[in-house]
Amino acid sequence: MFTGIIEEVGTVRSIEQHEGGWRLTLAAEIARQGSNVGDSIAVDGVCLTITGNQDGCLVFGLAPETLSRTSLGDLHADDPVNLERAMAANGRFGGHMVQGHVDGTGLVDSVIPDADSLRFSITAPPELMRYIVPKGFIAVDGTSLTVIDAERDRFTFMLVAYTREHIALPTRRVGSRVNLEVDMVAKYIERLLAEREA
Repeated sequence: MFTGIIEEVGTVRSIEQHEGGWRLTLAAEIARQGSNVGDSIAVDGVCLTITGNQDGCLVFGLAPETLSRTSLGDLHADDPVNLERAMAANGRFGGHMVQGHVDGTGLVDSVIPDADSLRFSITAPPELMRYIVPKGFIAVDGTSLTVIDAERDRFTFMLVAYTREHIALPTRRVGSRVNLEVDMVAKYIERLLAEREA
């Protein structure tokens, strides 16, 4: 379980094919602290298992399924990525419940400066938009955010000055893919109501 509060912006060292899958190597400092092989780290909102932690880097294996359902396959060397270690049982819950199970990807539609903040518009498929509501939660590249507006095929949110300085999202250009995880509570409610109606 994660909170969507980004701990560190790491840097891609390499992403390469390796033994039938792919291997992602990231330079990180904070995310490496107390992390061991087998632990979970959210990388741009995707829950990955550490396979190596040495020489200032974290290493992860990427399955074809992960690459097909997330934006991680778009990464290149030197790209910034959001990192969050799994939440400790005795930790503070500062964001919202984030599983690191990406529901799909969206596209950056526009980024508009608004005083010292940035207003983002993201287009998303209908199967995700049904769960996105104004003032609701959304995780975009693993960052816990509050939705401003939700239309048929897009939603907006703001990045305040502090947040934009501590996450990778402001580096994404118009047309970039981003990982989306909708509020899991909405999915559970939908499932329960559907079973009741059946």
